[in-house]
Amino acid sequence: MSLEVLGIEHIDLTVNDLQRSLPFYAKVLEYLGFRRVAHESYIAWSNGHIGIGFRAAPPEEKGVTFNRYRVGLHHLALRAKSREDVDQFYQLLVREGVTILDPPAEYPQYGPHYYAVFFADPDGMKLEFVHFPWGYWRKVQTEGQDERPRYTPEKT
Repeated sequence: MSLEVLGIEHIDLTVNDLQRSLPFYAKVLEYLGFRRVAHESYIAWSNGHIGIGFRAAPPEEKGVTFNRYRVGLHHLALRAKSREDVDQFYQLLVREGVTILDPPAEYPQYGPHYYAVFFADPDGMKLEFVHFPWGYWRKVQTEGQDERPRYTPEKT
């Protein structure tokens, strides 16, 4: 028997300060069509396809700067329906004074027509909103390989 994973059901993010991070995520996620999930002991948003939950860092971890190259989460990328959606979302980020890591552009090192904006949450966690043509991506996902040469940054 072969089991099949259909996608990510939810992901939980740990933040330094819930009071600082929740307004940021409420604005960003609600703009992207997520709605707050009512729960007595859990803070989360969902769009019916994926849930994103939030937890406070334990006291011994408070104030630790996020480093995506440590063990754990590197970054969170959410898929956009179109390039125009990426551009529209970027305008919201700019209006709200969100830290932009990389503006909307094509990033061919990640695949043909890969178009994304990269930004940071209040803890410096890298987030991404990306449009990647589904036909190509589905082929790569189902065949498990990508014949194109890959960009690999030099380690410093």
